[in-house]
Amino acid sequence: MAVDLLLGLQWGDEGKGKIVDVLTKNYDIIARFQGGPNAGHTLEFDGIKHVLRTIPSGIFHNKSVNVIGNGVVIDPVVFVKELEGLKPFNIDYKSKLLISRKAHLILPTHRLLDAASEAAKGKAKIGSTLKGIGPTYMDKTGRNGIRVGDIEMDGWKEKYRALADKHESLIYFYKVDIQYDLDEMEKEFFEAIEILKSLKFIDSEEYLRDAIKKGKSILAEGAQGSLLDIDFGTYPYVTSSNTTAAGACTGLGIAPTMIKEVYGIFKAYTTRVGSGPFPTELLDDVGAKMAKIGNEFGAVTGRPRRCGWLDLVALKYTCAINGVTQLMMMKSDVLSGFDSLKICTAYNYKGDIIKHLPYTIEEEYVTPIYTEMKGWKQDLTKMSDTAQFPQELNDYIHFLEKELEIAIKIISVGPDRTQTILR
Repeated sequence: MAVDLLLGLQWGDEGKGKIVDVLTKNYDIIARFQGGPNAGHTLEFDGIKHVLRTIPSGIFHNKSVNVIGNGVVIDPVVFVKELEGLKPFNIDYKSKLLISRKAHLILPTHRLLDAASEAAKGKAKIGSTLKGIGPTYMDKTGRNGIRVGDIEMDGWKEKYRALADKHESLIYFYKVDIQYDLDEMEKEFFEAIEILKSLKFIDSEEYLRDAIKKGKSILAEGAQGSLLDIDFGTYPYVTSSNTTAAGACTGLGIAPTMIKEVYGIFKAYTTRVGSGPFPTELLDDVGAKMAKIGNEFGAVTGRPRRCGWLDLVALKYTCAINGVTQLMMMKSDVLSGFDSLKICTAYNYKGDIIKHLPYTIEEEYVTPIYTEMKGWKQDLTKMSDTAQFPQELNDYIHFLEKELEIAIKIISVGPDRTQTILR
């Protein structure tokens, strides 16, 4: 058996959680491979909206085992709140949820350090979610981090104290006014650690390798989006991990040869949260209408998302670096009611017309070039079959498939898991 991979192709918020939830019935194991609690995977079914931050999106299915891989960073306090949110649904997470010993822990002082660093940047801030994720990955690469496996060992609290003290000295270095009560934060943290220790820790790379040998089906779930990748995203306005397909190998310990299908998810338009360049952004009534209809607010942060037309230049780029084999288009219903739709098919970059993503896409260098298409008026949310699609939607889909040279296999027409149409 091989491992299938599901990831976002834009700046995150593409709807990955919903698709994982839809696909989970086909898999024995759902494995999250990177990111932290800045992720907000939203699932909606039976009239209830669920937002997951760290826990894989297959947790609501009885069949699947859910693995948090070594590439993930875990905030025990946030994680425990997630577990509490599952209790009303009688989910046996102690048997269904496994955590890699090599996953790193977000400490209270990581969050404080994140806030201090962002405050010190002033107008140059990158739009951090202030969850402590960047500083945690910095400690990971600096070989100072504390991992899940450490809390099984004697003397780990001394290691914690040394790192927390170092963080406090760094906070002082930033010379910003950050008010906090570390004693109270640590009390909550250590209580959460005890709950975390009640779950099953595994050597996830061995677990998954053994599962592959036994013929188990595995879906690797990414967080954020490919344009937020630390290497290939719109740096420095990116996250701190590899959100692209390569991150599944390093974040789970699976070999590249084990990856089969790469499911790429994108919205029918484009959104972005926080700072950073956005060539197709709409700062007019059209963008405001998209945001309102699409309810474009961050699932975790509540921050409004910036909206714009679909950027095919960026989408081709992320399809290529991920080796996407199947596409899934989300929020098609949001585009209903627009007289015309625009798709960015090229950039004017420093006076040259290009169709690839350049080194920078800051607005002083890049002007989008659009192809305009006729919109549709029909409400898609009640549709259950492609035969019901308006011709204009079919034209939109076929144009994208021709440009991207990849089939779009799923069209989402609403937030509920039932509003998912296979092609």
